[in-house]
Amino acid sequence: MSKYKLKKKGLQSAIRKIFDRQPDQKYNAKEISAILQITDKNMRKLVLSILNDLKSENFLNEFQKGYFILNDSFTNHFIGTVDSTSRGAAYIVSKDRDGDIYVSQENMNKAFHGDEVEVEIIRQKKHKTEGRITKIIKRKAVKFVGTLDVRKKFAFLILDNNKINVDLYIPLEKLKGAKTGQKVIARMTTWPKGVDSPYGEVLKVIGSPGNNDAEMYSILFKNEFEITFPQEVIEEAETVGIELDQEEVKNRKDLRDKLTFTIDPFDAKDFDDALSYEVLENGNVEVGVHIADVSQYVQPGTAMDAEALKRGNSVYLEDRVIPMLPEQLSNMACSLRPNEDKFAFSAIFELDEKGNVLKEWFGKTVIHSDYRFAYEDAQDVIEGKSDTLKEEILAMDKIAKTIRKDRMKNGALSIESEEVSFVFDEDGMPNGVVKKVSKDANKLIEEFMLLANKRVALFVGKLPGDKGSNNQFIYRCHDKPSLEKLKTFSVFIEKFDYDLEFENVNNVAQKINGLLEKIKDAPEYGLIQTMAIRSMAKANYQTNNIGHYGLSFDYYTHFTSPIRRYADLVVHRLLQDKLDHKQKNYGNTLNEISEHISAQERKAIESERESNKFFQAKFLQDKVGEEFEGTVSGLADFGMFVKMNDNHCEGMITMQSLPNGSYYFDNDKFQIVGRRNDEVFNFGDQVKVKVIGVDMLKKQVDLELV
Repeated sequence: MSKYKLKKKGLQSAIRKIFDRQPDQKYNAKEISAILQITDKNMRKLVLSILNDLKSENFLNEFQKGYFILNDSFTNHFIGTVDSTSRGAAYIVSKDRDGDIYVSQENMNKAFHGDEVEVEIIRQKKHKTEGRITKIIKRKAVKFVGTLDVRKKFAFLILDNNKINVDLYIPLEKLKGAKTGQKVIARMTTWPKGVDSPYGEVLKVIGSPGNNDAEMYSILFKNEFEITFPQEVIEEAETVGIELDQEEVKNRKDLRDKLTFTIDPFDAKDFDDALSYEVLENGNVEVGVHIADVSQYVQPGTAMDAEALKRGNSVYLEDRVIPMLPEQLSNMACSLRPNEDKFAFSAIFELDEKGNVLKEWFGKTVIHSDYRFAYEDAQDVIEGKSDTLKEEILAMDKIAKTIRKDRMKNGALSIESEEVSFVFDEDGMPNGVVKKVSKDANKLIEEFMLLANKRVALFVGKLPGDKGSNNQFIYRCHDKPSLEKLKTFSVFIEKFDYDLEFENVNNVAQKINGLLEKIKDAPEYGLIQTMAIRSMAKANYQTNNIGHYGLSFDYYTHFTSPIRRYADLVVHRLLQDKLDHKQKNYGNTLNEISEHISAQERKAIESERESNKFFQAKFLQDKVGEEFEGTVSGLADFGMFVKMNDNHCEGMITMQSLPNGSYYFDNDKFQIVGRRNDEVFNFGDQVKVKVIGVDMLKKQVDLELV
C-alpha cells in the first residue's frame, strides 16, 4: 500500500509536480512509483494510467515506449480574466488559449469577477477544462456598491453585483454614519488569511434602496460608468462656444442654403445627424447625410478625448442619459439643433430612383437645419396626415424602401429588437409602459445612416484593386451564426409548429425573414424574434474586417453618431486622414481601442437591461395580488419566466410553486414537465399569472400560476 494512500486526483497533482520540477528528465511508471514510495500493485497501475492521461492532455510526451517527458509546448498556467457566475464559480477567459477554463467556487482563491489572475489547469476532459486560481495579478475593483446590514458589533455590505459571492465585513468605526438598509459605496481594505469575508470601509452614502437616483447610481457604478465628469474635462468643455469660428467656416463646403432637416425621438437633445435633399437637373437626387463634427472640438490628447475613450459610449437608462461628452458639447455646440449654423462631417450621394450611388463626396461642411421632426411628425407626412416637406419626405421614403428591399434580397436579416420604455410621472414613478414600434420614418433614417456607414467603410477600409481590407481602420463586424445555436433555435420554434432546417449559414437570413414575415401578426412573433436575435453572434468593433453578416455588407463601420459613440469619432479622424492623403500607422492602438469600446458597449447594454428590470419591479410594486394574461418567455431548471401581455413586464414562477405536484426541466425538449401528471409547459404558452411578490433589492418579480 502507498505510504500516502493517494487518491487519483492527488496522485495526478503529485506526478505533475515531479515533471514540472525536472522538465528535462524522462521517467517511466516504475521510477515515478519509486519517487512517490508506491509499492501497491494496483496503485502502480494507476500511475501508468495517469501518465497516459497526461500524455493525451499534451502535458507529457512519450519520449520512447514507456518513458515520458514534459511537453515543451505545454503550459499548465495561464493568465486570464475572471468571468464569474452568480453561483460563485467562474470561467477564466485567456488570450493564450481557445477555450475558457472553469473554476469551481472552492478554487477561486479570493478572486472576484473581472480580476486578472493566474490559473493552473488541474483537470482536462473532452469538453471541459478545470483549473484553480493560483494568483491574483490585478484586482478589477476594490470599491463596491451595496446595501448595509448593521449588527450590534459589526456590519456587512451585501453587494449589488451578484457575480461577487461574498459580503464585505465592515467594523462599526468604519461606517461613517451610514445606517442599516442604506445603499453605500465601500472600499475593500484587506482580506486576512483564513477569514471568509474581506474587510472594508464605507466611503459614501448614495441613498435608500428603491430610490431611483440611488439605484441608477448603483447600476452605473457596478458597470464602471462615472456619472460626473472630471473637473478638467468640464473646464475644457466650457471653452467651446456655440458661435462658429468664421476662419474655419471659410475652409469648409458651405451647405447652409441646402434644405436640411433632422428626424429624431421627440425627447432627443443630442442631434447627431441631419439629412438634406435636392433634385438635380439630370433627374437624379442628391441626398446629404450630415453628421455632427465632434472631431472639430474633441482633439486627440485632450482631457475630453481621454474621458470619451474611457466611457466608450453614452448610456441610455430608462429615466436618464449618461452622456459620453459633457452637455456643453453633446446638447449644445455639436448638436445639429434647428435654426442654428453647425459644423458637420458630410457624406453626399447622387442617387438614381433605385437608390444606386452614382457619385459620392465626403468632407467637412457647415450646415443649417431648417426643420426638426420627431419620428411621429415624419410618420404623419408619410401617412398623409401632414404636408410639411411632403415632397421631400415622400421621395426619400420611397428611395429608402427600395434600398431596404435590395438589402433584404442580398441576404440581410429583417430582425428588430423589441423595445419597451416606461412613462414617468412628475415624481419619477413609472406609471405606464410603451412598446416602441419601428415605422417607416424610423426605417427612412436607418437606411440612409446604413448607406453612409457602408460607403465610408468602403472608401477608407477597402484597399484599391480588390486587395482586401485596410487594417488601420475600425470596422463594425458581425460574424456568421454557429450552426449549433441555429439548431437550438430550430428546436425552439418547433414548439409553435414551425419547421426550419439550417443545413448551412448561407440561407439563414432568407429562412428567418420568411418565417417572421409569415407570423408578423401572431402572438408569438415578438418571442420568436427575440430568440432569433439570441441565436446570432454579437456585433463588435474590429480592425480585422470580417464583414457584417446581419446587414449583408462586406464593409461596414460606424460614422453617424460621434456624440454618443467613440468609434464614430475615431472613424471621422481616419476618414479625414484619408481625405488629406495622410498614411498613418497606428500600430496596435486601433485594435486596443476596438477591444475597449466593444467591452464598454457590452457594459452599457447590461446597465440598460438592469435599469429596465428595476423599473419593471417598481411598476409592479403596487400590483401585488393582481392577475395578468401572459406568455411563457423563458424556461430553466429553476422555473419559468412569463412576460405579461399588457404591460410587457417579466416575472418568474419558481419550479417549487407550480401546482399539482413536482416538475422538472427537460433540457433536450426545452420543456417543463410534470412528474405526476401529463402537464407540459413550452415557450410561448399563454398562461394567467398573479403577482405574488416584488423584491426591489434583487429587481425581481415573483409570479404564481393561476
